[in-house]
Amino acid sequence: MNKGYKLFLGFIFLLLMAGMTAKADKSIMRKVVADKDTTVQTKEYNVPEGSIVDEVIWVVGDQPILKSDVENMRMQAEMEGMKWNGDPDCVIPEQLAVQKLYLHQAELDSVEVTEGEVNTRVEQQINYMINVIGSREKLEEYHKKSVTQLRQEMHDEVKNHQLIEKMRQKLVENIAVTPSDVRKYFEKLPEDSLPFVPTSVEVEIITRQPKIAQEEVNRVKGLLREYTDRVTKGETSFATLARLYSEDPGSARTGGEMDYVGRGMLDPAFAGVAFNLTDPKKISKIVETEFGYHIIQLIDKRGDKIKVRHILLKPKVSDAAIQAAKLQLDSITGDIRNKKFSFEEAATFLSDDKDTKSNHGLMAYNDVQNQSMTSKFEMKNLPSEIALVVDTMKVGEISAPFEMVNAKGKKVVAVVKLRNRIDGHRAKITEDYQVMQNVVLAKEREKKLHDWVVDKIKHIYVKMSDRYKDCKFEYQGWVK
Repeated sequence: MNKGYKLFLGFIFLLLMAGMTAKADKSIMRKVVADKDTTVQTKEYNVPEGSIVDEVIWVVGDQPILKSDVENMRMQAEMEGMKWNGDPDCVIPEQLAVQKLYLHQAELDSVEVTEGEVNTRVEQQINYMINVIGSREKLEEYHKKSVTQLRQEMHDEVKNHQLIEKMRQKLVENIAVTPSDVRKYFEKLPEDSLPFVPTSVEVEIITRQPKIAQEEVNRVKGLLREYTDRVTKGETSFATLARLYSEDPGSARTGGEMDYVGRGMLDPAFAGVAFNLTDPKKISKIVETEFGYHIIQLIDKRGDKIKVRHILLKPKVSDAAIQAAKLQLDSITGDIRNKKFSFEEAATFLSDDKDTKSNHGLMAYNDVQNQSMTSKFEMKNLPSEIALVVDTMKVGEISAPFEMVNAKGKKVVAVVKLRNRIDGHRAKITEDYQVMQNVVLAKEREKKLHDWVVDKIKHIYVKMSDRYKDCKFEYQGWVK
């Protein structure tokens, strides 16, 4: 992995934080006008240097990079004690520019991420921040914003990060290495240069979904029916109600509007109703998905893609329901300890977690860097609530029930079993071939991505302020 991308992964969380603390309207002193990546013109305004609130310092294709973007990142990095590998004045704008290249290519290649994927990642980030700072209230006090506002402000940065990840994956998806390549690479390395394998764990999980009272479901459906009636009677617009009440932070701020999307990118139940809509003046029936309850309004159809608005409401889980789920898991783990059945059997037949019950409760995740599924988690890759619990457990131990938010953004109660822990060590070809293969594969992918960025720079418009032209950049060709 190249040093630039290590920095990118290192500060993506800082980028989210910095963006949230400085989302004020920006007064841009230079107006950028672009036609894709071929012709770009800039119109300069004569403004005294001391009075400039913000300015465009780079243009990549038709995308500007603002001075405030760099300053926000620098400020947040200093707060977090992060060190830059080089001059921050050069490293930060270059990394922002590289992101623009990937996002530009993702648009050309029609790479997409679903709102569900974005919302799940946002929830994970919110939960991580709450765990770090101590409580939801402290998080809101620190940012002087509600969690709902934080979700909305994180949305675009998270979506862009996911688009970049998917674009990078696409660029290197056909690269492979052989066992011979792996052996040859490591035969040349001294022992103290062999990669260090971080501590990894394997975790099994059982979850219970707290039951939502029918009264709560009826309340949510009643609200959605009320919204439908108000729009039908002409009292207000669907978009206004979505902005006010929808619990989908990604689309609420745009009046519930979702961009053109194919059927495969949507929840099946949602897609089944949305793609059957024909009249933009009518509102769909209430649709239940894994995320909650929706009403949908058609905007347009274009080929095999659809553009709609929707309002999402999520039934609230009561404290009593959470306690009931914890008692259920207490009973299940008691039977496991009394050897009535195994944890694995309980995970298969009693767990509500669809992603793990078919694998006897064993958790796995998609290792994006190595493009493979694995059950061996570094602690940083576990959901934060699980990592906090597992960190103090012994192999074979079963946890007490705890609350967490699952991949669908729903609150569940869980127990976990630590199946295995492998302490950090220097890699050995006989025991850690997969790790070593991943190192060589990462080197090949790094070279491919580096070469792609250099080539992309040659074919896209780049303009930067003169003060950056003497920087020592990681990639050649920025200065034209």
